[in-house]
Amino acid sequence: MTLSTPIAPAHLRPAEIARTLAAAPQEWIHRVRLNIPERWYERLHHDEHHEVWLLSWMPGQSTGLHDHGGSRGAFAVALGSLDEYDLHTRRTLTVGQFREFGADHIHEVANTTQAPAVSVHVYSPPLTSMNRYDLTPAGRLVRLAVERADQW
Repeated sequence: MTLSTPIAPAHLRPAEIARTLAAAPQEWIHRVRLNIPERWYERLHHDEHHEVWLLSWMPGQSTGLHDHGGSRGAFAVALGSLDEYDLHTRRTLTVGQFREFGADHIHEVANTTQAPAVSVHVYSPPLTSMNRYDLTPAGRLVRLAVERADQW
């Protein structure tokens, strides 16, 4: 997909790209799917510096606890609201708000509302893998699986 909003400059932070695209629905709204039972996502852009994904979230959908395989990133809410849980904090993000995170960040993102949501996610460098985690009842973090980007 070719976006009219420029992505390529290597110096742009993921948060700048995510915020810019989330505020420009004319670039992507025609691609969003809100009527399917599973989580929907599509990669909008990929180059050597950044990878950009568009995600829709139906009520109750979530990512599960995961990291980004050493990539730093950001996501911005374009429609609705999303909750982000990391190991210490829960925050709710609404339209126009974003969350930037480092390469070692572990979190879960969820739509806990009764309405659909849409978000734009940017990773730098592009994702090569993601680790899935669980928390034991004692609060210990356990890695469950590694997902490789070539499997998406």
